[in-house]
Amino acid sequence: MPRRRPGSTRSSAIGPMRRPPRASVLRWMPPGLPLLGLNTTRGDHEKGDFGLTAIPGREAETRDAIDAALDYAEIAGAEAVHVMAGTAEGQAAEKTFRDNLEYACDRARGRMILIEPINPFDAPGYLLQSPDHARRVIADVRAPNLRMMFDCYHVGRLGQDVLMQLKNVFEHVGHIQVAAVPDRGPPDHGTLDYAALFREIDALGWQRPLGAEYKPEGDTEASLGWLARTKAL
Repeated sequence: MPRRRPGSTRSSAIGPMRRPPRASVLRWMPPGLPLLGLNTTRGDHEKGDFGLTAIPGREAETRDAIDAALDYAEIAGAEAVHVMAGTAEGQAAEKTFRDNLEYACDRARGRMILIEPINPFDAPGYLLQSPDHARRVIADVRAPNLRMMFDCYHVGRLGQDVLMQLKNVFEHVGHIQVAAVPDRGPPDHGTLDYAALFREIDALGWQRPLGAEYKPEGDTEASLGWLARTKAL
């Protein structure tokens, strides 16, 4: 389902599993709210799946999930699909990930395909954990529509200089997300100075929306004071 926050101008959505009837997709779309992107399915949550794309031996399931997500994106007008790597390691997983990304990029008909580094504290064993790893994958696949989702929270949780990392991979970034470090709350506290970071992102020439993917304490609308303060910068 789409995730819409009060005051937002665009939304994102969790991942679909099966190909949808057009009417059902349009029924759950918030009217007048463009959809930035959605995820491929994470798989079987009860069995510990957190994405499928890098898992050897599950290529057929992975590609069905990619096709389903792209079908949803086409109907809903989503700009991008985030292809979740999953919990895996080793050369076979790296090759499987790249092969499936080539498939996704080819089938995307120009739509953006995103990969996201996720920190190992939140997702132990996730294949893609750092911006540099994502940059290497993008360089290997060599598809013009393959980009990185740069989540400032995940990079900050790695203890890395978020701005320096963003500058290092900026040419490969298709979407930027924010949340407080280390508690993943609203981006108005913690170890990362978002007021300064937002100014730097603007100075880099970023023209696309920023995604706020955080965990509010209580009602989401009550947590949006940071947004008004950010707009006043």
